Amino acid sequence: MPALVDTTIRLLGQEPLAGRMPAGDLLELAEILDGAGFAYLEVSGGGVFDTAVRRGVESPWERIGSRPVGGDFVRRFVASAAESGIEVFRLHDPLNHVENLREAGEAITAAGKEFDAGLVYGSGYKGETEALVEQARKLPDLGASRVLLHDPSSSLHPHRAHELVGTLAAASGLPVGLYCQGAAGNAMAAALEATRAGADRIATAVYPVALTVHRVSGEALSTALKGLGLDPGIDVDALWQASELVDEHIGDEPVTPLAPRIAVRAAEHRLPPGLVAALDAHLRANGAGDRLPDVLDELAVIREEAGWPPLAAPIGQILGSQALLHVLSASRYRTVVDEMRALVEGRYGSPPGPVDATVKRAVSLLGGAPEEEPPAELDAIREEAKDLASSEEDLLLLALFGEEAEPLLQTIRGRASRDESLGAGGVDQARAERIREIVRIVQESGVGEVTIEESGMRVSVRRTPEPAEPILLPQAEAGEPDAAPATPPPSDGVVRVEAPMVGVFYRAPQPGAAPFVEEGDTVAPGQTLCILEAMKLMNEIKADAAGVVRSIHVGNAEPVEFGQLLFELEQALPPPLDAV
Repeated sequence: MPALVDTTIRLLGQEPLAGRMPAGDLLELAEILDGAGFAYLEVSGGGVFDTAVRRGVESPWERIGSRPVGGDFVRRFVASAAESGIEVFRLHDPLNHVENLREAGEAITAAGKEFDAGLVYGSGYKGETEALVEQARKLPDLGASRVLLHDPSSSLHPHRAHELVGTLAAASGLPVGLYCQGAAGNAMAAALEATRAGADRIATAVYPVALTVHRVSGEALSTALKGLGLDPGIDVDALWQASELVDEHIGDEPVTPLAPRIAVRAAEHRLPPGLVAALDAHLRANGAGDRLPDVLDELAVIREEAGWPPLAAPIGQILGSQALLHVLSASRYRTVVDEMRALVEGRYGSPPGPVDATVKRAVSLLGGAPEEEPPAELDAIREEAKDLASSEEDLLLLALFGEEAEPLLQTIRGRASRDESLGAGGVDQARAERIREIVRIVQESGVGEVTIEESGMRVSVRRTPEPAEPILLPQAEAGEPDAAPATPPPSDGVVRVEAPMVGVFYRAPQPGAAPFVEEGDTVAPGQTLCILEAMKLMNEIKADAAGVVRSIHVGNAEPVEFGQLLFELEQALPPPLDAV
């Protein structure tokens, strides 16, 4: 009989649902789901770590990207996750280049845990089945216990799900499971057909979460399978109890990233809804919200030119960023996202189809992608972090997220100091734990102040106001007076370097490093001037011609709009004729 996997807790820990449910209620939810009959509960993932670090409230390790990392990091990360209670590790490579999973697979099996290897569906390439079968045959050698067919773009139709489950099982000799999403019942139908074909694991979520982010409802699938004589042994009443608990926190407010307008276009173009939402947000910030159809059409063209890669993160973001550049600049491949260059050059692995030769030439003419950074050395990071990393888990967060993890680690250290103060003040363990929970509730909920009085003890917890984050302002609507120009029009001999995208401007390659250029510096063609971060991708902006940096118009870490002036370069004079 098939078994179900519940992903509710992971989905509640990442965007767009992160922070809506307090930790205390999440623990109660976990207890309910743990007794409902699932094969296992999926409680964490890359999105959970990313969200937890960015929110800076609680360590993602408590709920159990990024710089490049080496084998030592992988082994130590797996060991820490296993020690925190993780029994099953689900991994996939975004290009289905499964050799990239070898080191992680070895670490998982060495820790005595289960390694479920995902294969991403939805490339759209006509030879996709053969490509998936080729990779599936390699998985037993990597130590995989199961193949998980993963559909992030809602493009797996029921008949294909039935066909692929049998085909992948025969090719790999391993059991096959299914992770999928999709509106209009497509995911539910695919799950039923996969089960008919022999899938032994189907990922689900409780009803309000499934409805919000277009997953398969555990309540609905359990009932349907029982009616088909394939009872997965789930206590559906317990799931409805869990749904009631979740509904208290997300039942009355829509989740913007999956608005119907976004979901419809994602389904039409067979794209992950989160990717469409991100593209729409960037276009609106740039005053070009009506260009979303153009960007989605361009994305389809770029995807074919790049060899039909699946759209699992980060590949979808890479192609989407390139499509935005093409549409907003009204030119193709004049500027190339660094990660797009790496993809075309095969640094991430081989896509299922051929890369367009014209695109390869265009990328080579612009110069290759920057050399990859060396893997992070954990011992060196520990030395740099000094007292900030007090545990192996803290050290791994610093290796993954760099300076973005520092506010979270400072919060954790402050919490530890408060714990010591509570003990020194004569507060017993039970009361100390209750005070810590009150602090956490205030941090997560956004409540300004909470005061509780019990057994002669009065506790007040006040939230410290957070500084407002910079936001990207849309361009003025038609009919509004134009804002005064930020800079004077350029004079003869001046090259204006403008932002090719909406993003965040960085003058240096990393915090603490020297800026790429200063005013007065002489630059050569192709020299890097700055970095723009857009959709979590770092894009180097280079000089098109030789010159002298006359002025820098944006401060470090400031948001910029498309077309905003970044630098003015004074063109280098040509050599005198007698010097030629």
